[in-house]
Amino acid sequence: MLLTEQAPSATKNIVGCVLVVEDEAIIQEAIALALTEEGYNVLLAEDGYNALQITKTTQRLDLVILDVMLPSINGLDFCRILRHEGINVPVLMISAKGNESDRIVGLEVGADDYLSKPFGMKELVARCRALLRRSRQNFVSTNAATVHKFGDVTIYPDECRVTIKDTEINLSPKEFRLLDLFMSHPRRVWSREQLLEKVWGVDFVGDSKTVDVHIRWLREKIEVDPSEPKHIVTVRGFGYRLG
Repeated sequence: MLLTEQAPSATKNIVGCVLVVEDEAIIQEAIALALTEEGYNVLLAEDGYNALQITKTTQRLDLVILDVMLPSINGLDFCRILRHEGINVPVLMISAKGNESDRIVGLEVGADDYLSKPFGMKELVARCRALLRRSRQNFVSTNAATVHKFGDVTIYPDECRVTIKDTEINLSPKEFRLLDLFMSHPRRVWSREQLLEKVWGVDFVGDSKTVDVHIRWLREKIEVDPSEPKHIVTVRGFGYRLG
């Protein structure tokens, strides 16, 4: 078990706190060095159990870089636990398993991006920057003072709050932004590419299938029967729309 912290030099401004969960020492050290040189404060752990403790006790955590194959708690289960407990810190999953099905599984359990080994440190840093930019964006719509209602779902953008039949539900930031976008433009059809640009940002470098994953999660929270959605519906060949 390893739990250490690497801070950038005093001459650099700290641009974010990143937890690196990787049990291969060489890879862990390379990632930590690349990030500290860019001004990030880096926390290190080599197993899922101790990484989970860090996420619960660290006051500021901006990003998790997470290997899939880990001792004690593997990366997929670690990510499931994070999302189940409502910890919405962005997760960049890294793995030697790089085929499409592996990437989809990683996204489905809650990762925000997936990077296959071997990878270059410049690409890793670029993806970290993109994730941090998106996570820090204000996800309240420009019509913040407007309350939108569709069926029994009501969204209060200025309060970042959603209710169903007056019962409040919990949405992740991306789920909230998706719902706000749909309810701000009822009946408009949005393609995956348009949703990525609006919700994830133009600098998103991950798989477009992450849209489908988040739509499925959103449906599970707002639909009576997610398999027969009445709110967020699929327009085959085009994308998604509200109602």
